Amino acid sequence: MAADLVLGGVVLVGSSVQRLAGIGFALVSAPALVLLLGAGQGVLLANVAAGTISAVGLVGSWRQVRLAAMLPLVAAAACTVPLGAWVAARLPEPELLAGTGALVTVAVLLVMRGARLPALRGAGGALAAGAASGFMNSSAGVGGPAVSLYAANAGWTAREFVPSAQFYGLLVNVFSISAKGLPRLPGQAWLLVAAAIAVGAAAGAVLAGRVSDVRARRIVLLLALGGGLVTLVKGLWLL
Repeated sequence: MAADLVLGGVVLVGSSVQRLAGIGFALVSAPALVLLLGAGQGVLLANVAAGTISAVGLVGSWRQVRLAAMLPLVAAAACTVPLGAWVAARLPEPELLAGTGALVTVAVLLVMRGARLPALRGAGGALAAGAASGFMNSSAGVGGPAVSLYAANAGWTAREFVPSAQFYGLLVNVFSISAKGLPRLPGQAWLLVAAAIAVGAAAGAVLAGRVSDVRARRIVLLLALGGGLVTLVKGLWLL
């Protein structure tokens, strides 16, 4: 029972963060889900929950999606999701834990530094970001940072980014689930996860009107950095 409550709390926090900032569920929650459920099942649940909360966020903002800009990212991600799923299925648990933690940590540090990479500009940059994101999403559950870096290099504002990120998050997580299947959880855990997503989405919507974009971004990145480091350390300890 205690483990289920912790699981619900992790999903609730991640859902609130994603509804608030457009991305962040996987960054904040994937490391904790991996530690709770194991690398394979934790990443799968991160895919399911992140896709669901993205769909919820799109209900009121789908008209603001920059569809033409997102299509190259979605197409590139569709090509690399199967490769990420293949890698995740074959890596031993310690290596997958360490890899997930390392990907989250490096991605967060790049976003925190506001990395400006010429390779992430234009159509080529969209394809590169989408390819990296698709692989990371299906292998480690963290596809958002590559898209965030692309948006930063393209000069998007937070208002432009959030609905487009939710559109992308819905599709790339559907791709990932299609490649790997659903996580194996008991019925009680699924009900708890569903309730946590609903409450988290409502809380994030309320907070969105009270927390500045800068502060929301800082909260997401600090939580993600801590989770990534903990997961990396555990993976290295088990090697």
